[in-house]
Amino acid sequence: MDQRKMTEAQRAYEAKRAAKNGMSLDKWLAQKAKEAEAERSQVAKTTVAAAPAKKPGFLARLLEKAQKPL
Repeated sequence: MDQRKMTEAQRAYEAKRAAKNGMSLDKWLAQKAKEAEAERSQVAKTTVAAAPAKKPGFLARLLEKAQKPL
């Protein structure tokens, strides 16, 4: 989260979390942003790869049935 967009309470909360992990606030926020970006890219990759094949339309199914021998 960008520091300019964070309220004082949010900054204090993130500072406590950073101190708990032995980091500075800037380093903590940079790591948090990097992890969020990695997660977004991973989700984007799986979304693109997992797109299911589109079911053929009504006319395509009729034409397919018409091509089959009796």
